[in-house]
Amino acid sequence: MAGDNRDKLQIRLHVYDTDMSVTVMRQDEEYYRKAAKLITDTVNTYASVFKAKRSEKDILYMALIDIALRYKKEFARNDVTPYSKIISQLTSEIEEALKD
Repeated sequence: MAGDNRDKLQIRLHVYDTDMSVTVMRQDEEYYRKAAKLITDTVNTYASVFKAKRSEKDILYMALIDIALRYKKEFARNDVTPYSKIISQLTSEIEEALKD
């Protein structure tokens, strides 16, 4: 049965300086682990550069902005909306031309 508890898995993630228990969909476990590693690696990078100059809260926010910026750039790069509009318009024009 789709969506039942057998599809869920309780895992422990290490995120920067915190261990946490989360329940995830079984097929998403790898993504959660990779996300936790990305967060940890990004925060560690900022911490190594700014530890003496910035608060831990600032470092966490800088890491969040970094990750969000990467996500937004990747999303924009893969946005097919402009192409879908063009294809739809071309399809309409071709259909109109074929009617004649």
